[in-house]
Amino acid sequence: MKKLSFLFTLFMLLLSACSATTPTPEKGMDQATEAPVVQATAVMPETPAWFDATLTDARTGQTFSINGFKGKVVLVETMAQWCSNCMKQQTQVKAMHEAVGAPDDLFLIGLDIDPNENAMDLKSYVEKREFDWLYAVPSAEVIREIGNLYTAQFLNPPSTPILIVDRQGIAHPLPFGIKSADHLKKEVLKYLEDGMYIIAPKE
Repeated sequence: MKKLSFLFTLFMLLLSACSATTPTPEKGMDQATEAPVVQATAVMPETPAWFDATLTDARTGQTFSINGFKGKVVLVETMAQWCSNCMKQQTQVKAMHEAVGAPDDLFLIGLDIDPNENAMDLKSYVEKREFDWLYAVPSAEVIREIGNLYTAQFLNPPSTPILIVDRQGIAHPLPFGIKSADHLKKEVLKYLEDGMYIIAPKE
């Protein structure tokens, strides 16, 4: 019933999105299809509005925003608690984070985009599975903008959508489908190494 309720609510949200989506069957690791390359470029000189949106971490109650991590690398996954693919993907995200040594300039964020789910349940969900990164339930406006910017497929949790925001604030959508820890590590290191060796001038 939760899934049916989510699908109905998602359908209503997608009426205002740029295009509709067809639910994607669950896929195995790295059986991913290419996500459209939709990112902030010269055509979009300003960062998306949702980067400034205030989000509340379900585990700690502390607020944050994507723009609050300027100069860092941010991995963002849209998910739902009922989604088995999401849980599998988050397990791979956790393994990747451990493999790269949990660097201070990498932040992980899970966005629960099911409007029928709440922060209290999300907190229990992540603590039970020991997913110790940031999780939040975004507003309908944020969900709508994500769908408009990166295609409505980003609002289909079983597709395991993930994007990486680089140090310059540019979003890079990854292929849809479950990505292995090795795949994620390769992608994340690419952006972590960008600007990694900049030395601050002496005062």
